[in-house]
Amino acid sequence: MAATTTTPTPLDPERADLIGALASVREALTASVAGLGDEEAGRRPTVSALCLGGLVKHVTAMEETWTRFMVEGTSALRFDLPDGVTWADLAAGTARELPRWIEREEEFRMLPGETLAGVVGRYEEVAARTDAVIASVPDLSAAYALPDVPWQEPGEVRSVRRVIAHVIAETAQHAGHADILRETLDGRTSS
Repeated sequence: MAATTTTPTPLDPERADLIGALASVREALTASVAGLGDEEAGRRPTVSALCLGGLVKHVTAMEETWTRFMVEGTSALRFDLPDGVTWADLAAGTARELPRWIEREEEFRMLPGETLAGVVGRYEEVAARTDAVIASVPDLSAAYALPDVPWQEPGEVRSVRRVIAHVIAETAQHAGHADILRETLDGRTSS
């Protein structure tokens, strides 16, 4: 029995450009951790709580969430509050319980047992999934409502295209943070 192969459909220029831009900023981020050991990747060389491994973990989580939004729409962005807690309670600092989504400290640091190779490997998996979604989503103009939360305008929507631009911008911003952390850590920069 002969194996069947399929020829991949070539990407249209816009999708190829978006995937290329994402690849470029991802490379800038991962270049900042190249050659580091696990301990160095977890070190916090500035007064900030950020470490290089934590930045990669954060960008991974951010990209994964927005990629789900590109496919699932509004339901991918959940900001549920605990019973009896209001947005006003959160803003005033009087909430008796914090929502799970607000407690993201673990996302910004290397946890015991985590390795830089594992963190970067997970990022590569998410990146491949994002690229596949960009290549296959039927319409980059498809738009979904953002959740009704205080930091969004009521009724605000995002197109898939705009979400991709946001992921590119946020990854680039954090690649800059990573470059500063790396230079502080050992004098090396990724650029």
